[in-house]
Amino acid sequence: MKVCVLDIGMGNIGSIVNMIRKTGHYALVVKKPCDLPDTGKVILPGVGHFDQGMINLHGLELYAPLNERIQQHKIIVLGICLGMQLLTNGSEEGTQRGLGWLKTDCKRFNLSPPLRVPHMGWNIVSPVTSTKLFNDIEELRFYFVHSYYLSISREMNILGTTEYGQSFVSVAQSDNVYGVQFHPEKSHHSGMQLLKNFIEKC
Repeated sequence: MKVCVLDIGMGNIGSIVNMIRKTGHYALVVKKPCDLPDTGKVILPGVGHFDQGMINLHGLELYAPLNERIQQHKIIVLGICLGMQLLTNGSEEGTQRGLGWLKTDCKRFNLSPPLRVPHMGWNIVSPVTSTKLFNDIEELRFYFVHSYYLSISREMNILGTTEYGQSFVSVAQSDNVYGVQFHPEKSHHSGMQLLKNFIEKC
């Protein structure tokens, strides 16, 4: 299975590539539109500001060919953390339009002490809808670092939620588009198994 990791200059690409290798697969790091595949799986990681993520996608000329691969060729994509948020229509964090593949928006946590923003550390994902992403994972415990979250929308499948002062969407899916708010590459065995499931079963 061909696995491509998009490098938009805003994620720990090395950690994701290493975790994918532990699953027994090889990951190709893609920075140019000519390297985007017509088949296989695409992973969009990201850490940082929403607007900068979209600016980088446009600046690297990845936006249009990526949209074509996802919308027309139906390549399966997984957004991680900021990458998941970029899959949405937009975010309170900025003014740029998102990719729009998940029909929702991102909002900032509004929490009272002692809870802090960003939400940082290990937390549990509670499954909502059956998904192969969770196959063979004994404990759905993953590592989070984020200040924004996806609003609940009827136009996408909510696969998992997490509690942090409120319930928020931590795993979502719409057709061939998947997103996780946590970092599988930092989540030890559970994260490795989730990536393996995405590559082999989704």
